[in-house]
Amino acid sequence: MSSDARPNLLRAIAQRKTVWLAVPAIAAIAVLVLIGRSAVTTPVAEAEASAAVATTAPQPVAATPPEPVAFTSDQKKQIEDIIKSYLVANPEIFLDVQNALEEKMEKQQAEKLKVAIADNAAEIYRAPDASVAGNPNGDITVVEFFDYNCGYCKRGLPDVIKLVETDPKVRVVFKELPILSKGSEEAAHVALAAKRQGKYWEIHKAMLGSKGHMDKAAALRVAEKLGLDMDKLKADMNSPEVKTEIAQSEALAKKMGVNGTPHFLIGDRAIAGAPDDLYQQLENDVTELRKKGCSYC
Repeated sequence: MSSDARPNLLRAIAQRKTVWLAVPAIAAIAVLVLIGRSAVTTPVAEAEASAAVATTAPQPVAATPPEPVAFTSDQKKQIEDIIKSYLVANPEIFLDVQNALEEKMEKQQAEKLKVAIADNAAEIYRAPDASVAGNPNGDITVVEFFDYNCGYCKRGLPDVIKLVETDPKVRVVFKELPILSKGSEEAAHVALAAKRQGKYWEIHKAMLGSKGHMDKAAALRVAEKLGLDMDKLKADMNSPEVKTEIAQSEALAKKMGVNGTPHFLIGDRAIAGAPDDLYQQLENDVTELRKKGCSYC
């Protein structure tokens, strides 16, 4: 992806593995501390209780926890040696903790994503001024956040085109997210101006399929080759409506936690980036949603 699309917390943890890999050690220390304290305090508590029974009549009293006993230097050294020996003998525990943590966080993020999509479904899937390819009345909508200078967006373009051309019922919505450069924003303005002449899908494919950096000059050359009305295009690309549409897409991406391109939303699920099997993933998600139904996509 053009930028890291993982959730902020997951990305921060992944970048600080040397810190969070200490988790099992800390957990082991905590357990051993409790065991050690129990081992030290229990005999003392039992002795005191026995003495009390022997010298006084039984009386109903509230149970109180024993006072913690500080470890001696020798006890601390023994605990440290136990922990070290265990971790050296079982280093795979670090991988187990890493995998469990990532799996837990991915599940939590997926649940948050489902809620966010449901709360913003109309804006995501059914905005009245959406940039659309495929069947405008399609039964399933796929949404892509993208940037015209994103290498991974360019790599994923053939898969998106294949989906549109092979599935007559699919509807694809494009959300401009020009985050890489000023040229990206300029290109987005040109594309949205071309939409006002009914040429969005054509210019989208041409610009995203072009080699080299895309900016205003390059985008205008593409538009001219496509035969657009250049005077109208230049007037429209600076219109308040075009500026507002880009701002709305950027605000939606922020609400959804989308901070990289490409980023696809299909129903209540997401595909971040352009994996080698992008088309297959898109097709599978669309097929599954058709079977179970999707009230908002």
